[in-house]
Amino acid sequence: MRIKLDLGLISAIASLAFSLCAYAGDSGRTLFRVINLGDPGGGAISQGTSNNQPGWTAGFSTLPDFTMHAELWSGGGAKSLGTLGGPNSAVAWPNRNDHGVIVGIAETAKMQPLGEQWSCYLAVFYVGDGRVCRGFVWRDGVMSALPTLGGDNGFATGVNNRGQIVGWAENTVHDPTCGEFTNNSQTLQFEAVMWVRDGDHARDGDHYRPIELAPYPGDLDGAATAINQRGQVVGISGICDGAIGGATAEHMVMWRHGRVVRQLPTLGGAYWNTPMDINNQGDVVGFSDQPGDGPTGGQANFQAFFWSARSFTCNGKMTPRGSTCDLGTLSGDAVSEALAVNDRNQVVGVSYPSGHAFLWQDGKMTDLNALVAPGTALVLTDAQDINDRGVITGQAKDPTTNATVAFEAIPVR
Repeated sequence: MRIKLDLGLISAIASLAFSLCAYAGDSGRTLFRVINLGDPGGGAISQGTSNNQPGWTAGFSTLPDFTMHAELWSGGGAKSLGTLGGPNSAVAWPNRNDHGVIVGIAETAKMQPLGEQWSCYLAVFYVGDGRVCRGFVWRDGVMSALPTLGGDNGFATGVNNRGQIVGWAENTVHDPTCGEFTNNSQTLQFEAVMWVRDGDHARDGDHYRPIELAPYPGDLDGAATAINQRGQVVGISGICDGAIGGATAEHMVMWRHGRVVRQLPTLGGAYWNTPMDINNQGDVVGFSDQPGDGPTGGQANFQAFFWSARSFTCNGKMTPRGSTCDLGTLSGDAVSEALAVNDRNQVVGVSYPSGHAFLWQDGKMTDLNALVAPGTALVLTDAQDINDRGVITGQAKDPTTNATVAFEAIPVR
């Protein structure tokens, strides 16, 4: 899930006109046929967050009151995945499971005993009344809560074909660094977690065991954001602060077999350093602050990055192994976020303040709207995931209804 920024969108109609003109003189580029997945919950906002190989797209759709439900689009239809007893649920990160397992975040019926806001309200849900949030696993039509490390809240981000689930969860420690910069209500410490099944036939959340992934040496808190099929995990490490970005994301790390094996180099900033996805080659994308930043959202100056242990082309030049490439922004923009990468090293994300989706490949970032074939009025505002067939999902603006809808963009040549 992209970090929410109050930066606004540019004119939808002007953007569409630009996109149709831009591709016309460049027949060598891949074009995309865009499918409007609509707002099946009946509200005004939906999002495609994850699209795996069998043709499922998972994300969320809002109801008329702006609560949201995790949503699954498949076989030409859509259905709600339900909740854990509260009003809200969502698939907030790309999943990487091809066997019918989906993970995300959902509210329970229980109210927050410590009055915490937690990551679900700060980064995902539009409205809420202060309920406990837990990571969920959904399989065979049943949503189940994943256990925490003893605290109240959890958050599940990714799952691979081994059934390993990653995210973060609270323990019982009252962390003195909570709210240090954000001054919010976060109280309990939280750590990166990998949930593993107890038994080959375990299906529901009660049969998953949390394994704590230690933060970077010297740090107190952490969160895992993505996992690949090899079991490599990436995430953030820092202090408690507000349980989202900022000072919680001082370091970018990679875990293997439950321990930190590598600190990923940043773009020079002290905060908001967040890997969002890792492919099966171990290449990582996300967003990272530049020098001169600060821990609050208003001080963030992050840009999309691509990191690889191998040498690769970055902005027209070959990089040394283990380098982090600043992908920059779309023309005229200030900040950007890379949100997903496939095994072909195609990267998708969003650039602000234009609020346009981008595709980065072969060392170049392109406005995804410039690659849209005729037949849609949608303006693609962020790209959340791309699978190995090059199919992209995310959010788009429909200028005919003013709704924000989930979309699927399929390469046609």
